[in-house]
Amino acid sequence: MEAFESIGKMLLILGGFIFVIGLILTFAGKIPYVGRLPGDIAIQREGFSCYFPIVTSIVLSILLTIILNVIVRLLKR
Repeated sequence: MEAFESIGKMLLILGGFIFVIGLILTFAGKIPYVGRLPGDIAIQREGFSCYFPIVTSIVLSILLTIILNVIVRLLKR
């Protein structure tokens, strides 16, 4: 029965994670500076546009790393 408990906990955590991702995606347009940080590259020419959110990706990676490390440390207790 311990296997069901661990699977249940994992599904709850995964569901919470998906919920948070959904909230972020829903309100991403209203979060200031996301996608418009200095260092993000935008190329716009006639009939062509290309966007590389390099700095935004780095900042989000750092934030997600910190959040996931905190979650993992709390679950190990």
